[in-house]
Amino acid sequence: MWDFSDRVVMITGAAGNLGSAVARAFHSAGAHLVLVDRAPDRLPAMFPELTNSPDHYLATSMDLMDADAAEQMVQEARQRLGRIDVLVHTVGGYRGGQPVHETPLETWQDLFDLNVRTALTVTRAVVPVMVAQRAGRLVYVAAKAGLEGGKHTAAYSAAKSALLRLMESLAAELRGTGITVNGVLPSTIDTPQNRAAMPKADPTRWVKPEAIADVILFLASDAARAVHGAAIPVYGAG
Repeated sequence: MWDFSDRVVMITGAAGNLGSAVARAFHSAGAHLVLVDRAPDRLPAMFPELTNSPDHYLATSMDLMDADAAEQMVQEARQRLGRIDVLVHTVGGYRGGQPVHETPLETWQDLFDLNVRTALTVTRAVVPVMVAQRAGRLVYVAAKAGLEGGKHTAAYSAAKSALLRLMESLAAELRGTGITVNGVLPSTIDTPQNRAAMPKADPTRWVKPEAIADVILFLASDAARAVHGAAIPVYGAG
């Protein structure tokens, strides 16, 4: 349906459940891929056909907490593939189960680092490239929980809310530059980990990674050229 054969698409967290679904969707659409993951071996194992391809770049062992490492990775990707047209940031994580007054400060820091700092470091590195191109798409994966707090989810909810505020500020700052800034707000994603963690839940009511990927491809496409500053709910139809 989509044609990204002339686009370079960077996907962070590309070996994760959602990130790999997004990567496969863009690959099927013909994109040149920059796949980013913190593990040294997962990407080559999952995408062996891309490992030594001159049309793609697998950035393994990448710690996006490290701003200098993120900058170096982005510059190397640009040098190899010429440009970066799309950034899809899927890195994030959840931890809950405790009330606010019992949640360790380390948990708060970890969730803000994972959900916000990683987005900030890669954004700071990518935006100047897109500004110079006068074109780009930034797509972030936030969460339904970022819209309101809930019982025993304060740290996660606050971190995803901060990511939404980052997106909104970027959208205001980058208006008129040719860069669009948007995000998706999944509810519970149907993953093996979530099924194991919630064995009594009904996974048919959860949203599939592939369905979220479809929305992300739309936001990265020319069809969404007039969509800017949007956070699109992707809750599933179950």
